[in-house]
Amino acid sequence: MKFAQFAVPAVAALIVLAGGVASPARADSALDIGTKVPDAKAIKEGLFPEDACKELEANGFKCMGFKPAIRYSLPASSFQLGSADVPPSLKKQLDVFAEVLKSKKGSGSVVKIEGHADASGSADANLVLSQRRADAVKSYLVEQGVDASLLASVGVGTKDLKNASNPFSGENRRVEIGRQQ
Repeated sequence: MKFAQFAVPAVAALIVLAGGVASPARADSALDIGTKVPDAKAIKEGLFPEDACKELEANGFKCMGFKPAIRYSLPASSFQLGSADVPPSLKKQLDVFAEVLKSKKGSGSVVKIEGHADASGSADANLVLSQRRADAVKSYLVEQGVDASLLASVGVGTKDLKNASNPFSGENRRVEIGRQQ
């Protein structure tokens, strides 16, 4: 039986796909990683869910669809106020993303790094700061060996607050990483 020849991840993907395609996450939502260091396999499956389909098809199965790519929210609240220096705790998380992204060199995929800010300071200053933070994350990933052409950085300032009821909340200071839409 050909099914028994698959590795466990491919079987899991087949089971998930056989059960139907999961409903897409809201376009404005992102999976909050918090302070934990994520698992590389989970990041790869979240950013590049189509890879599971390619694996199934390479083994003679038909892929009926896959979950949409996930955007990950990493807390930028650990940045010093007004600073774009990537703190050590964020570097540990980014090292996992770098591990995954290095394998996608030449794939034509684009991963967007989006910087966000809370409402402390002027709108113009927050836009500049959020761009500097997104650029700092991109630079760090490139230093770790990620192909720069795979990454697009953008700052959005306070345009997309995570906690709109408290615009000054630290949770609004974050970096989101996801596939370019």
